[in-house]
Amino acid sequence: VVVLQIAYSQKHDNFMAEMIANLSKLELEAEFNNLAEEWRAETGMLSLVTQKSMHPAYQKIISMGRPVVPLILRDLEQKPDHWFWALRAITGDNPVESQQRSQMKLMAQAWIQWGKENGYEW
Repeated sequence: VVVLQIAYSQKHDNFMAEMIANLSKLELEAEFNNLAEEWRAETGMLSLVTQKSMHPAYQKIISMGRPVVPLILRDLEQKPDHWFWALRAITGDNPVESQQRSQMKLMAQAWIQWGKENGYEW
């Protein structure tokens, strides 16, 4: 499933990048908020992060690429949630240290600090 999702994502990167470039900041934010709300509503009862991360709305957020990173970081700062997979997939980075794993608040803090250090504003 992951391999298929990655292949699908790579095929549509150019298309999605073009589409996102045409969206205004407000449209991008509205689309992100709608997808995030859908994702939360439909995965809130799931306990496995892999199941949450494979949800179509979550995968659409990942496919939106770097323009949504500030939106994810803002969301993470306001209410820590399982955005770590998406951030890692989009940025190719992972600032979470091994001793922080499985501690959502510490993982969120690591990503928020990473965002600030990398010039993201939200």
